[in-house]
Amino acid sequence: MKEIILALVFSLATFFIAGFAFSTQHATLLALIVLLVTLWTNEALPLGVVSLSPIILFPSFDILSTNLTAGNYSKSIIFLFLGGFMIAIATQKTNLHKYISNKLLTLFPNTPRGVLFSLAVTSAFLSSLISNTTTALLLIPIAVYLTDDTKLKMRLVLAIAYGASIGGIVTPIGTPPNLILLGFMEQHSIEAIPFIKWIFLTGPLALVMLLIIPYVLSFGVQDLKFDTKLEDREKLTADQKRLLYILGSLVVMLLINSKIEPYYSGIGLNEKGILLTYGLIMFIPKLGFLTWDDTKKIPYEIMFLFGAGFSIAAAFSSTGLASEIANYLLALTNLPTILLIVLVASLITFTTEITSNTALISIALPIIYSLSQVANIDTTLILFVATICASYAFMLPIATPPNAIAMSSGAVKVKDMAKYGIVFNIFGILLITTIALVYWQFYL
Repeated sequence: MKEIILALVFSLATFFIAGFAFSTQHATLLALIVLLVTLWTNEALPLGVVSLSPIILFPSFDILSTNLTAGNYSKSIIFLFLGGFMIAIATQKTNLHKYISNKLLTLFPNTPRGVLFSLAVTSAFLSSLISNTTTALLLIPIAVYLTDDTKLKMRLVLAIAYGASIGGIVTPIGTPPNLILLGFMEQHSIEAIPFIKWIFLTGPLALVMLLIIPYVLSFGVQDLKFDTKLEDREKLTADQKRLLYILGSLVVMLLINSKIEPYYSGIGLNEKGILLTYGLIMFIPKLGFLTWDDTKKIPYEIMFLFGAGFSIAAAFSSTGLASEIANYLLALTNLPTILLIVLVASLITFTTEITSNTALISIALPIIYSLSQVANIDTTLILFVATICASYAFMLPIATPPNAIAMSSGAVKVKDMAKYGIVFNIFGILLITTIALVYWQFYL
């Protein structure tokens, strides 16, 4: 109960402070957002309960009508993630993820440094296919099991958590902020980034991060005790082979559906429909792997969280709060493009450390969009930079779900995560800025 009271106190304080700079409606909206973020953060109420509360709160305080608020919980982008969850559950049910993990773990030397790289790469690879949260949950128990050395165990767990964040940005379904960006672009009639194009844009960034982060984590590991406990690898089962073929056909479908302008216009199918179709295929007898009981494993609260994020973004836009905040930031529009990108990247990265990246990007996108309308910078580029930075926060547990899962393992302390995380935060900001200027701005 104390956590709920604390959230209300923060909310009321925000209302009174914001009242000096904003209208009553805008101050109320900011107060409600602080209430939601605090409740998400301190887990005073279940995630799903907090995520559904905008349907009640926004109409009650004359922010958005019930119909407009509730409509955000049925955005088509949510069904893309639903299909992804179904595929992920089938992957777990057949233990295909373990087979893939075991195969990837054999690609590197059986040394502490080699295992650090293998766990980071495995985590990144899986989180590009299934959610980074699921990836961290699946792999961190393996890391904890590999060694009894507490220092090495801490680094192995961090390698998985950071690898999941790195890989989560590679595909649109890897992490919630990616989907929120696509939903926001759909809301504002901005041309969506096709699945395969997204991979080509983010791949170089993820590759460089995967080279740097495990290498830094491996400093000094030669002096630490390492006990290999990996078991012999099994062969693919018939179910695993069938699922691999289905996933292979999904990749082919996404490839031929993607536009590569001006050379190829794709086949014109909706990617959300493709992902949902393949998710539903998982239920077809003798072809798929799921029964309706398996849907109990779908994290519906995460889907409600998306709805809450879209509702917050809609409220920012419809009430004009995004434009008003953007007006306060107009002084930034005269900055050179490189400084503006560095500033946005830094603000998003370090603000994400103290709040949910999903909640933050929901709030930030409308503001950045409004700012880009008056600044001499490409709208899609700056939105893309902000979204990627929301997942590249490595200092604190609350920043991303993989960070939180790493802390829950008991192998990582906050000071350890902060010590490595601040280095990776700064490196990520500089690398994202560089890639945005030399690569993304020419292809987005």
